[in-house]
Amino acid sequence: MQTQNQLLIKHAVGGRTFIDSKKDPVPYSVEASPEGWMFTVQTTWNDDVREIIRLKDELNVFIFEETERGTKKTWYYVKDGRVSYDGTSGKLTLFAGSRIEYFPGDYSFY
Repeated sequence: MQTQNQLLIKHAVGGRTFIDSKKDPVPYSVEASPEGWMFTVQTTWNDDVREIIRLKDELNVFIFEETERGTKKTWYYVKDGRVSYDGTSGKLTLFAGSRIEYFPGDYSFY
């Protein structure tokens, strides 16, 4: 089964979506480190990136991955507002200090 992941970067308070790789494909990568996870997103400077920088202490990052069991959701918590944008390379970088992985169907209510 081919894996197709979706990256979402959202405002934790109001739920506003700034980046949705399914609607607007952007190259991105996630690298694990001893301190957490580093996201790098290739994007141009725009109003959404400006808002991500302004609200850097209030962001959630999600990865949705289609698996044989169903959609796996990983919810990353951006730690200490470690968010930056490099205009020369066009890279948005976010650091997440913790995450929760789960299958949303495991928590459905009937």
